[in-house]
Amino acid sequence: MTTVRLPLFPLNSVLFPGLVLPLNIFEERYRAMMRELLKAPEDERRFAVVAIRDGHEVAPSAPGMPDPTARPERGPAAGFGADPADAFHKVGCVADAATVRERPDGTFEVLATGTTRVRLTSVDASGDFLTAVLEPLAEDPGDGSGALAEGVLRSFRQYQRRLAGARERTLTTSGDLPDDPGVVSYLVAAAMMLDTPTKQRLLQAPDTASRLRDELRLLRSETAIIRHLPSLPAANLTHGPTSHN
Repeated sequence: MTTVRLPLFPLNSVLFPGLVLPLNIFEERYRAMMRELLKAPEDERRFAVVAIRDGHEVAPSAPGMPDPTARPERGPAAGFGADPADAFHKVGCVADAATVRERPDGTFEVLATGTTRVRLTSVDASGDFLTAVLEPLAEDPGDGSGALAEGVLRSFRQYQRRLAGARERTLTTSGDLPDDPGVVSYLVAAAMMLDTPTKQRLLQAPDTASRLRDELRLLRSETAIIRHLPSLPAANLTHGPTSHN
């Protein structure tokens, strides 16, 4: 079985293939990671993003950051307990770092894009930053993914209209949305306003058709709920919020 070892970047959010991820790097462990990535050729600057199941995205560095009762922690696994592997969800996403820009103060501005799903098999905390052995996951379309994608897109447009308000223009036109079922499944998963466990469930779906079926149920349920609520801000389709690690 083919595996790969990559730097590991835990976040309080889920990265999907195709999603653009902006990062503001200021913790020393992640600065060290970026310095190491800069040594590699541009097309090989990759790291893996996993969602945190139990732990803190930002390690307590002083009383009051982020918890006034927290004791400062140091090291690559700070904030993730005695065995960091237990703190993370087991399915994540490889990120290609298109831009890694070091600022004069030693912090970094990073823009990365999710590419492929991976399964976490082990975590190494012996270096300056976490690394992990990862198993690439196949992208199986499943049965009926094409028809399901069409249904998801119709429901997603209704969901968009509810988010934006009935009197406002829709956020996208039909030309803006893809027709590839796999791309649709990840785009909708990233764009919906869902909690991290639900997004994680969508990421680790066994195939595209299963993910689309789950999204169709979620879209219908969320649209019905939004119908009875005031207008809500719409989610961006391809970008997540900047992560302040």
